[in-house]
Amino acid sequence: QVRLVESGGGLVQTGGSLRLSCAASGRTCGTCAMGWFRQAPGKEREFVAAITWNGGRTLYADSVKGRFSISRDNAKNTLYLQMSRLKVEDAALYYCAARNALIPVTTPPQYDYWGQGTQVTVSS
Repeated sequence: QVRLVESGGGLVQTGGSLRLSCAASGRTCGTCAMGWFRQAPGKEREFVAAITWNGGRTLYADSVKGRFSISRDNAKNTLYLQMSRLKVEDAALYYCAARNALIPVTTPPQYDYWGQGTQVTVSS
């Protein structure tokens, strides 16, 4: 079992930045593809970004391209999401996820492990 714990959320003004972290523990997941998803109240969980097991390939939702950057440090078992130029519509509960595969995908059901989420609030 892989345990994922997100941190780094908070309140930020429009245009500001935040860096989310996701610490993995339990069974090592060095070869897991990982991703970030978010869910706003009343909306479905949506894909934000994902990364291959070795960081060699990344995927981004169109809405965050050029503003968000996903990375991972396998030596620290940690996944990151650097968010810049934040918008009100970025406000959501952000989840970290991992799947038992090398290749990242954009659909939530294909991820095997999930964290509890960290809240991001963006004020105008």
